[in-house]
Amino acid sequence: MCRTLSAFPTTCLERAKEFKTRLGIFLHKSDLSSDAAKSEGNSKHGKERNFSEDVLGWRESFDMLLSSKNGVAAFHAFLKTEFSEENLEFWLACEEFKKIRSATKLASRAHRIFEEFIGSEAPKEVNIDHETRELTRTNLQAATATCFDVAQGKTRILMEKDSYPRFLKSPAYHDLAAQASATGASPCSCSCRSAEPSHT
Repeated sequence: MCRTLSAFPTTCLERAKEFKTRLGIFLHKSDLSSDAAKSEGNSKHGKERNFSEDVLGWRESFDMLLSSKNGVAAFHAFLKTEFSEENLEFWLACEEFKKIRSATKLASRAHRIFEEFIGSEAPKEVNIDHETRELTRTNLQAATATCFDVAQGKTRILMEKDSYPRFLKSPAYHDLAAQASATGASPCSCSCRSAEPSHT
């Protein structure tokens, strides 16, 4: 935690810097960057405004953040700086798992998810209680699309109550939201908040 800045000044500053770096990389790889490079004029400005609305929507609710591909990428970048990305990765794995229609593939994938995120020696073990862990283990005996629902729900609540508020309070998100607000109020690019609009 970054509250005790005097005790951990280097760690806090490094985390903030790392998040900004990851967020910058994410933005360069986002649909905004790739799509804008393929389009001109008003189409480009439309993409920027749509992206701005997306960014500002992330603070409206956790559901809106999770429903946004860009939001999930930014949130994941933030979680990596807190070494807690396994919760989001598990949630995403469960979402993909529910789309599987083959019973054989469903069972195989269920065991892989359990071994990666739920098992006691899991490399990306999520923070769930013993009862939920054992319930999920039992569900694997006859895997269905809902066998991870309880565990997924608990990790979602944990992220919403713990990590999500810190994400919204982070300096990097504040900067991004400020850029998005400026873009929404002006046709100028979000990367040019204080610059004069270019005339091309």
